Amino acid sequence: MMRKFTFLYMFVLGVIAYAQPRFVADSEIVKTGEVLFQKPHTVVFGFTNKGDKPLHIKKVESSCGCAKASYTRGNIAPGERGEITVVYDAGILGTFSKYVEVYTNAGKDPEFLVFQGRVVRELSDYAIGFPIDLGNVRMNTNYIEFDNVVKGQVLATELKVVNTERTAYSPELMHLPPYLRAEYDPKDIPGGKTGVVRLILDSEKLTHYGLNQTSVYLARYSGDKIGEGNEIAVSAVLLPPLSADSLSDARMKLSEEELSFNRNSKKMKTVVTVTNEGTTPLSIHGLQVFNHAVEVSLSNRTILPGKSAKLKVSVKKHLLDRFKSRPRILIVSDDAETPVKTLNITIKDEKVAAPSLVDKLLFWKR
Repeated sequence: MMRKFTFLYMFVLGVIAYAQPRFVADSEIVKTGEVLFQKPHTVVFGFTNKGDKPLHIKKVESSCGCAKASYTRGNIAPGERGEITVVYDAGILGTFSKYVEVYTNAGKDPEFLVFQGRVVRELSDYAIGFPIDLGNVRMNTNYIEFDNVVKGQVLATELKVVNTERTAYSPELMHLPPYLRAEYDPKDIPGGKTGVVRLILDSEKLTHYGLNQTSVYLARYSGDKIGEGNEIAVSAVLLPPLSADSLSDARMKLSEEELSFNRNSKKMKTVVTVTNEGTTPLSIHGLQVFNHAVEVSLSNRTILPGKSAKLKVSVKKHLLDRFKSRPRILIVSDDAETPVKTLNITIKDEKVAAPSLVDKLLFWKR
């Protein structure tokens, strides 16, 4: 009996010791790059509770009175995210390195989050050619496309980066899948200079035909972690092999190949007619979206000669900015001439004019 009690006691102690919150920051160091003199600058540290008990922040203390911190209040459930926002008073010119101490219920010792940068009177004009700001480095884009890749091809594209700091920067892409590799020119980019990250695609290693998507991450400093801030979305469209003796004589025609939606309209929906103008049945093998704010459905995946199917397209506008990929639809079929067709979607920000009094009267007379 005593042995059972001891075992149960040790088991309970083990559960108590194991079950606890865990504070994990997206990045323990944020490099802000250039900050304007006498302009308050905001730094945001994202974090996740990777424990199995609720996490809450007790307090956040700054290393100086020039930085004021605020943070997510209340309990943060396991797997949920929170933020610590620091507003830095850039009142002194030159480089700076500041930190905040984060006290949580995950332990007695604080977590240290560091932010570094340089206060200047005028910002360098990097934003024109390098709109994607990662703090100490800027990029010309954070989305790369390899369109219409034939099996066996090896293709390359370039990502341009500029080092906005004074010290040298060594670019490195993290989480590369087997079909991608990177080359860096130069390997160390001097302060204020630009460099190139060459991304090379080996199509033989792609897993399936049609749309292949992944994310890679540009390290901002040695030991950097992955997160939304340094994410680069990559897509590759692999074409199926074409057989010279294929018996298919299907021909796919779309009523529209360019769709346009107004972001300010209440509903963003339309229907595209897919017609088989060939002499054999048309089979739709794949229907894929580049941006997950786009939803599609097809009334029939096998279209007889001379017949049509309805492709319903809708866009969830509240999700558009959450994904880096351009909103497009990929249709893979057994059309021997064009096995892959891309339906492009344009999102306009035009304001919808309010109905006039005459329009309202005409509506009520209907």
